[in-house]
Amino acid sequence: MVVAIERLNAASSVDDLVTLRVAWGVENGRELDDSFAERFVSWFEKERDRREFFVAYDDSRPVGMVNLVLFERMPSIGGPGGGWGYLSNMYVVPERRNAGVGAKLIEALIEVAETNRLERIVLKPTGRSVPLYERQGFRGDNQLMVRI
Repeated sequence: MVVAIERLNAASSVDDLVTLRVAWGVENGRELDDSFAERFVSWFEKERDRREFFVAYDDSRPVGMVNLVLFERMPSIGGPGGGWGYLSNMYVVPERRNAGVGAKLIEALIEVAETNRLERIVLKPTGRSVPLYERQGFRGDNQLMVRI
């Protein structure tokens, strides 16, 4: 089975993202409510200008997703402002894990980050996902500070 990665655009339907987010929720014990799809579409409309969305397909079936939140820094005197990205909402359906789907999603995301000359991509991995990110060149970094 060949997996294709598609980058969503303004004309893209969000149905496949909704399907994958529902699958993530069910897998994580969340109870689906009747308003979820409507709330998701509303969120997508607000967020799509500052995020890059990718969906992995096995034939026409969505099997994975990820998005990159783009942050543009204020320009500085003597140089460009730069920017960075936050890798978010990575999900691959259980039966397609460990088959290269996640890696392909990350590769597509990194390509966009490089095209946009982002200084860094950050993320908060689950313990299970750390090896995947390490294989893609991510590493732990203590340069950021967080207030929780």
